[in-house]
Amino acid sequence: MRGLFFKIFIIFWIAQSLIFVISTALIVRRHFSESPPDVLSDALYSSLQVNARQAAGAYEAGGCAALQAYGASLAQTIALEDAAEQRLCPAPGMAEPGKSAAMPTRPIGIQVGKQYIWKAPASSPSGKLYVFLLSRPHTPRNVAWYQDLLRFSFPQLPVAIVVGGLTTFVLVLLVTRPMVRLRKAARELATGKLSTRVVWPVAQSRMFEGDEISALIQDFNHMAERLESLVGAQKLLLRDVSHELRSPLARLSVALELAREDADPATAAHLERIERETERLNQLIGQLLTLSSMEALEKVENLEPLSLNRLIERMIPDAEYEARQRQCTVVFHADYPCTVLGNQEILYRALENVVRNAIRYTENGTEVEIELKVAVEHGSRKAVIEVSDRGPGIPENQLTAIFRPFYRVDYARSPKTGGFGVGLAIADRAVRLHKGELSACNRKGGGATIRITLPDVERNFA
Repeated sequence: MRGLFFKIFIIFWIAQSLIFVISTALIVRRHFSESPPDVLSDALYSSLQVNARQAAGAYEAGGCAALQAYGASLAQTIALEDAAEQRLCPAPGMAEPGKSAAMPTRPIGIQVGKQYIWKAPASSPSGKLYVFLLSRPHTPRNVAWYQDLLRFSFPQLPVAIVVGGLTTFVLVLLVTRPMVRLRKAARELATGKLSTRVVWPVAQSRMFEGDEISALIQDFNHMAERLESLVGAQKLLLRDVSHELRSPLARLSVALELAREDADPATAAHLERIERETERLNQLIGQLLTLSSMEALEKVENLEPLSLNRLIERMIPDAEYEARQRQCTVVFHADYPCTVLGNQEILYRALENVVRNAIRYTENGTEVEIELKVAVEHGSRKAVIEVSDRGPGIPENQLTAIFRPFYRVDYARSPKTGGFGVGLAIADRAVRLHKGELSACNRKGGGATIRITLPDVERNFA
C-alpha cells in the first residue's frame, strides 16, 4: 500500500537530490571558470624551468657574481641551492622557505610571510642538480567573512531556496487541499446537512489512490451516508407512527363520547381523565407531525417581507389567554419597526412555541417579556427577539441541549409544567430554515431568555 508519508519522503528526497546536483554543478563551474587555464600554468612552469637552467649555468660559469647579474637582468630576486637545499650565494631580502622532505621534481609555490617563493628543479650544462628559487612579494586579499559567504552561497543558495520553496508549495497543496475540503464538509454536516459529501476530482483521486487521504475521504463519505440513512429512517418512522396513531385516537374520541352518554356520575370523572390524556396525546402527535414536516424541508418557500411587530402583536392575545391561567402577564417592547423576509405561518409557529414555553415555566404572578430590537453583527443588521421568563432558569450545561426533540431538564418533567420537549425543537428548525439562530441564556435576577436572531431586511425609523 502506498502511504502518504512514503510519498512525501520520495518527493523530498528527489527535491534534495536536485538541489545537490544543481549546487554541485554551479560550484564546479564557478571553480573552473575562476581557475587559471592550463595554458597559463604550462607557460609559468616552462618559464621557471628555463630560468632555473640559465641560473645554474651562470653560477657554474661565473659564480655568485654571475648569478646576481642574471637576477638583475630578470629584475627578480633569485637564489640557488644545491641538492641538499643549502643556499649557495647570499640573496638579500629573500626569506628561508625551509627544507622539503624531498627535492622538488616540478615547480612549486610556498608562502613565507609576505613573500611567495617559487621553487623549481634546475640542471646545469654539466649535469649537476640545483634548486632554483624566485621570490615575489605576496599581499593577502583583505576580504571580509561575509564576502566569502556571498561568494560561496551565490547563486547556489537562491537556487536551493527556490527549488525548496516550490517543493514545499506543491506538498502544501497536495496535503492541505483535501484537508480543507474535509473541514468544509464536516462543518456542513454539523449544521444538519446530511447530504454533504466530499467531492474529489478524478485526477487527484488517482494521485492519492490507496493512501491515507483517500481512505479518510472514503470513510467520511461512508459515515455521512450512514448518518443520512439512519436519521432519514428515524424521521420516516416518527412520521409514519404519528400518522398511524391519529386513526385510533379518532376512534377513541368517538367511543369516549358514546360512553359518556351511558355513563353514570361515578364513571364520568374517569371519562374526563381519559379525555384529557387523549387530548394531550393528540397534541403530541400534532407536534411530531409538525417537526417531521419541518425537518423534511430543505428551504422555505413563499418568502415575503414580513413585519415582526405585527406578527408578535397578532400572537399576543392568544398568549395572554394562556398566561391568565398561570396568573401571569405578557409584555411586549419594540425599539423600531422591523421587517424580515420569511414565511408567516412558520415564523408564527416558532414564536408561539417559544412564548408558550416561557409562560409554562415562569412563576405565578410574574410577567413574560417579549423584546424586539435591531442589532449589528459582523457588519450586517439582525432582527433580535428576546423572550424572557421569571422561572427557575436552565442549567448552564444544558443551554444548547434544550433545543433537541424530547429533551427536558429534570425539573421540567414534573406534572406542574408538563410539555413534551418538542416545541423548542420546532422553533429551532423554523428559525434555521430562515437562516437565523436560536439560543438560550440565564437572565440576571432569575429566569431564562430565549433569543431569536433573524436576518434583517428593512429597518424603518418612524
